[in-house]
Amino acid sequence: MVRLIRESWAVVEPKQDEVARFFYGMLFSLSPGTRELFAANMEVQRSRLLKALVHFIQMVDQPDELLPFLQQLGRDHRKFGVVADHYEAVGTALLAAIKRFAGDTWTDTVERAWAEAYTVMASAMTEAAAADDGPAWYNGEVVHHERLSWDVAVLRVQTDHPVPYLPGQYVSVEIPQRPRFWRYLTPANAPGDDGIMEFHVRAVEGGWVSRALVGHARPGDQWRIGSPMGRLSVDRESGRDVLMVAGGTGLAPMRAIVDDLAQYGENPRVYLFYGGRTRDDLHELENLQLVAASNPWLTVVPVLENDSEAVGAEQGTLAEAVTRYGAWEDWDVLISGSPGMIRATISSMLVAGTPLDQIKYDPFSLD
Repeated sequence: MVRLIRESWAVVEPKQDEVARFFYGMLFSLSPGTRELFAANMEVQRSRLLKALVHFIQMVDQPDELLPFLQQLGRDHRKFGVVADHYEAVGTALLAAIKRFAGDTWTDTVERAWAEAYTVMASAMTEAAAADDGPAWYNGEVVHHERLSWDVAVLRVQTDHPVPYLPGQYVSVEIPQRPRFWRYLTPANAPGDDGIMEFHVRAVEGGWVSRALVGHARPGDQWRIGSPMGRLSVDRESGRDVLMVAGGTGLAPMRAIVDDLAQYGENPRVYLFYGGRTRDDLHELENLQLVAASNPWLTVVPVLENDSEAVGAEQGTLAEAVTRYGAWEDWDVLISGSPGMIRATISSMLVAGTPLDQIKYDPFSLD
């Protein structure tokens, strides 16, 4: 099954934008009511479908990793109003889309493999959604908006009930400026009793939601926040030290984990490589250095890509800087940032000798 799925997807992948458009056209034809679940502009949603599908294909032979991902996805989809009946239409549309672009590689055997895989995926998602007795989303109010630069802002949101996220996890949010445009954000703080979540947001080119958050969010805005997702975490009992690699606002999950670890007297060693193009991109560097000054287990390594005059920082990309220090064979590795940075860093680390099964990252990183 795994081989057939991957071989047929390799044929389809170069046409993935067309696949996504065909899929949604078919879905809305089979189940017209599902169209109301999505924003008018489908560009971001099409991108998310493909990222989720690619992630599924990458993990289809790793059930211990795949099942928690699918369960989180199922719980998260409750916020859209997705119900069990929708999954049949989604499966029919998905197989029809892949079949249309798979050409001669699509056979009855390949179709059975995809049908079996989708059944596993849908079952895990629907069962997790049905078993979750928490709310489909949490209500929150923006209580602070600070613009650090023309493209970066810090926002704090007070929720009506504490969101049960773990340090390093991310959530989806819907903001009043962009109704039905759910966007993934990672809290930059560990959960607290006050229910306040802090988000660091960079406005990305073409980012409908990120640009609205940086430029137009205001105290008093009402947000909806979906179920927590993600697998970035630190196992304090594993005996392994931890390498964190964060680019720009991708620092958020690492900052939340460091925030949580700081409450303990003893921790594994943590090396945090924090990168940006120039010093201005490292807006949290001073705060991290203060934490490191009082917590000897933490070492912060700033990395600057386009600032050769800076003192006290590694030069080059994060991928280059991290691999200068070795292969990190016995370390747990957490990576967060833009998709391009994640891909480049993982590729360089694998070449350097880092075991793939020690590297963790979350697949949803775009606006």
